[in-house]
Amino acid sequence: MFERFFGNERVVTALERMIAHDRIPHTLLFAGPAGVGKATLARRFAARLLGGADRIEQDDLSLPHNAARIAERDKWPAERRNEEPLLFASHPDFVTFAPDGPLRQITIAQMRFLREQAQFKPLEGARRIFLVDQVDRANEPAANSLLKTLEEPPEHLILVMTAENPYDLLPTVRSRAVLLWLGPLSDDEMARFVKERGLDQPERRIALADGRPGVAVALDLAEYDRRRQAMLGLLEAAAGASGFGDWLERSEALLGRGEQFEFALRVLLGLLEDLLILHAGGGRIRNFDCRAELEHLAARVSFDWLRAAVARTDELLDLLRRNIQRTIALDAMVLQLRQIPGVRASSANG
Repeated sequence: MFERFFGNERVVTALERMIAHDRIPHTLLFAGPAGVGKATLARRFAARLLGGADRIEQDDLSLPHNAARIAERDKWPAERRNEEPLLFASHPDFVTFAPDGPLRQITIAQMRFLREQAQFKPLEGARRIFLVDQVDRANEPAANSLLKTLEEPPEHLILVMTAENPYDLLPTVRSRAVLLWLGPLSDDEMARFVKERGLDQPERRIALADGRPGVAVALDLAEYDRRRQAMLGLLEAAAGASGFGDWLERSEALLGRGEQFEFALRVLLGLLEDLLILHAGGGRIRNFDCRAELEHLAARVSFDWLRAAVARTDELLDLLRRNIQRTIALDAMVLQLRQIPGVRASSANG
């Protein structure tokens, strides 16, 4: 088994057998929820084939120096980002292409560079391995450029792609890859992972991570609590528990870069999931430390309201790849949800 990789033993075993029998596809697609370990597994897989695990692990996007580099590029003009496509290559035969720019997209400039680099022979061994992380964030021109490499891959190249939703990919891209699904870890697996990492507030991290070890590690609980407070304010206004004016005062907390807004929306989805559980009669929820507040909200709204709130949040997540007016979009969501029949009215004005 791959060293210190937790969970998804079925997928790990399949990869081990590919290596043992030297029957490795030219293209692999690891699919599953964000933070479940797809890119981590790709790096472990590459290290087994290429060696140099320490160098390959330097391309982990969650490492501070890599995160800082990605954030710095947000300030660059688009022309400069196109001239210098984002990639990480601490090992000469392992290259990672990651989403770039404020909209966090895989760009055509990156995929053209990938195609050019794919022709070069390995420097240290018999193979080169390219990782396209979050390939479902490729725009259509980038996906079409990638397809050209997939149609005629060089003999020495193994292409590993990760995607949260593989059905966001062009069918012609998806059909050329061997698809391996990674699922959330069990509670026992998460408990072992959190203990080995020595993470603080383990109970909260396990609950909020929902089986995703990458989330458990990366989660800034103070920042999460700040975003959650803002999202609770949105839900209170949208459910009529407070006035629209109260929401306007709190919405300024959401201003920031695109990934901060995406984080806020994913916090919102987690809260809505908890509300659905409580609305259906209760059970274990992620945000157990604010259960009373959520129970109060769950009693105010209908199932139709909850369904509409989830649908609108999903729509906003899809729109993040465009340059939308974020606070205006949230204001519109609040107003739309306040109009749904069956929501108990508040005496607050707004």
